[in-house]
Amino acid sequence: MKLDNATVLITGANRGIGLAFAKAALARGARQVYAGARDPKSVTLPGVTPIRLDVNSPDEIAAAVRVAGDVTVVINNAGIAQFGDLLAQDAEACLRQQLETNVIGVLRVSQAFAPVLAANGGGALLNVASVASWITSPVLAGYAVTKSATWSLSNGLRNALRGQQTQVLTLHMAFVDTDMTQRIAAPKSTPEDIVARAFDALEAGADEVLADEMTQRVKLGLSAQPGVYLQARE
Repeated sequence: MKLDNATVLITGANRGIGLAFAKAALARGARQVYAGARDPKSVTLPGVTPIRLDVNSPDEIAAAVRVAGDVTVVINNAGIAQFGDLLAQDAEACLRQQLETNVIGVLRVSQAFAPVLAANGGGALLNVASVASWITSPVLAGYAVTKSATWSLSNGLRNALRGQQTQVLTLHMAFVDTDMTQRIAAPKSTPEDIVARAFDALEAGADEVLADEMTQRVKLGLSAQPGVYLQARE
């Protein structure tokens, strides 16, 4: 799926990786970029069209479909991360909130825009997952649950949308230098580098992109004995 002359919709496009996606889409020649955010006024990037889009709101998603009926690429980037382990007193509430945005939100947007993509020739979905699709740690245990689900959801959507020629690309990466990871002391990629690798993979027709070295090592370790996902992590 080429970005040149494409029409791109990005959820959570006002900051972090979403903002980097918007900038890169323009740089690669996208004809139109819809920058979705819960508050459209928070979108300040010149050249994009701000659009009110909370992925937890079916009404706002439906309104976005009416506005952005020319979309050929949908980037499911919006997500949240809450710190805490699965035995914390508020673990259930935190997990439900993260699942609602990180998984159900992706499903809602994908379902709503699937007919739009079909009408416009198939196009592509790009779903932002994580290295946490395969490994977990106490500090981000609930988040890891949701990203595992995002990975599985993307695989299911790929099967469901294959008949209409919609490419489904799942992006996996470790820590990225954004607001979300400010509290984490670990090596981090830049949003620009991750987005460049994701768009290169999209344009190459890939189904999955492992956007940094750590993620590549983890994926290889899934079949190790013991599997990398069984190892204790801080």
